[in-house]
Amino acid sequence: MSGQTTLRSARQEDIGALDHLFQRSYARLLAPDYPPSTLITAVPVIGRAQPALVASGRFYVVEDDAGRLLGAGGWSVQAPGGRPGTPGIGHVRHVATDPDATRRGVGRQLLGHILQEARAEGLQEMHCQSTLTARPFYENMGFQPRHEITVPLGGGITFPAVFMTCPLRT
Repeated sequence: MSGQTTLRSARQEDIGALDHLFQRSYARLLAPDYPPSTLITAVPVIGRAQPALVASGRFYVVEDDAGRLLGAGGWSVQAPGGRPGTPGIGHVRHVATDPDATRRGVGRQLLGHILQEARAEGLQEMHCQSTLTARPFYENMGFQPRHEITVPLGGGITFPAVFMTCPLRT
């Protein structure tokens, strides 16, 4: 990875590269915190870009100067799983960093931008369904763990996570 990075809105033509990024990231980075039996069923589901989220204008990528995706993530007012949103609350969505680009500020750049955008739209709080692996990162970024959850992924597949919240008051 070179020193220069660019944060930009994701585009539909990024979906293939996003799928690759998510699958690489989750397979490698989640391995210390999840058993192989969980990852083998969950990664094919969570490791796919969500076209509607990409098209929302609230999903971003960080790329190096060669155009390689180093991270991605976004937010929505609609809750994950298609549940309706609550006024004043936003939801961090599908954040991942390339396993070869961790500890280089990519996640911090993405989440900082997400929180700034949510504040600018007048939201008071952000919610997050964090992986067990990302919990310390989110805590470092101002999120508080509320309780452990089990995220249904369809087809009887579930995924252990942590529900976290972050106030956005300035």
